[in-house]
Amino acid sequence: MRPVPPPPQPSRRPDAPIVGGDALASPGLVVPDGAPPLPSTIAAQAWVVADLDSGDVLGACAPHAYHAPASTQKLLTTLVALGKLDPKQVVTVTQDDLDFEPGSSAVGLVKGGKYTVETILLGLLLASGNDAANVIARLAGGQRGVAGTIAAMNAEARRLGALDTTAVTPSGLDGRTQHTSAYDLALIARADFARPDFRRLTATQRAVIPAQPPKFRAFQIQNDNRLLTTYAGAIGGKTGFTDLARHTYVGAAERNGRRLVVTMLRGEHRPQRLWQQGGALLDWGFALPRGTKPVGRLVDPGEQLSAEPKADRQGGQLAGPGQVRVAGPGHRFNLVDLLGALLVLGSVGIGSWWVYRNTRRSLSRRA
Repeated sequence: MRPVPPPPQPSRRPDAPIVGGDALASPGLVVPDGAPPLPSTIAAQAWVVADLDSGDVLGACAPHAYHAPASTQKLLTTLVALGKLDPKQVVTVTQDDLDFEPGSSAVGLVKGGKYTVETILLGLLLASGNDAANVIARLAGGQRGVAGTIAAMNAEARRLGALDTTAVTPSGLDGRTQHTSAYDLALIARADFARPDFRRLTATQRAVIPAQPPKFRAFQIQNDNRLLTTYAGAIGGKTGFTDLARHTYVGAAERNGRRLVVTMLRGEHRPQRLWQQGGALLDWGFALPRGTKPVGRLVDPGEQLSAEPKADRQGGQLAGPGQVRVAGPGHRFNLVDLLGALLVLGSVGIGSWWVYRNTRRSLSRRA
């Protein structure tokens, strides 16, 4: 039997909004004037290097291009779940939790097994377990289960200003309308790294999945993000891979009080592993002097919520995240607009009075 072909690679609409600065509309490279040469090993089609604290975008390549996220999607799943779940809560794994694409990554949770939420989150971030993603999504979605978490993920993406992102699966397994961008991943990573609980989880190098007597023994998992053990100052991140997305990566590091993040989409493990390419881009970012004029910025959470979504004229529903019109200075009603409006109203009033007076005179003469 032939394997089912993956859904088509998502493509960006020409009218989709650009967030973070006009320069980030570039479909190619955008770097500061006088920046050092970029590493020659970069194979990702889209990437961003940004400052986690200031939000400055230091450099990018096709930052708003749509690509499938693969398991970097789990950063958004985790962000939604951390605000809703008690890490000490013990949960039982169901058969539905183990229903995911055969051959894809899994931690090794078992049906009927009992684990703490924190253990499952470690399985999600360290081993990129799709079984762990299903459990977390079921729990965080409340009565709506996984569907509730997907809705919350899309709402959170909109709040962050990640308007290129549409989530369909909590694990990052490919979905027909699922996509993100290197810029959006930087926004999501920035929100994650702002949380102490996430920083602790993503920096964990090894964890133990407890035994499930009498049949299953305890075993150890290790963090897939090799940057943690090979790059000075690494503080965490996430790897990803699907046939559609190819290799994807998010990595962050801190040096001399400066925290940078790199996000990479549609990459290949040549001439280096993608996490090594990410380390080279982080080196490039740290080499830029402090105060270098950025090429854009990561918007603050909630900043884009003033944008007015286009309405669906047939159904009256709000359009999706990619159809939000970003509000700008041209939409503000300022003093000049007010004076202009008063002048127009005054002119209309004077004209009406003149017509009325002359009409009265004409009628009087006829009488």
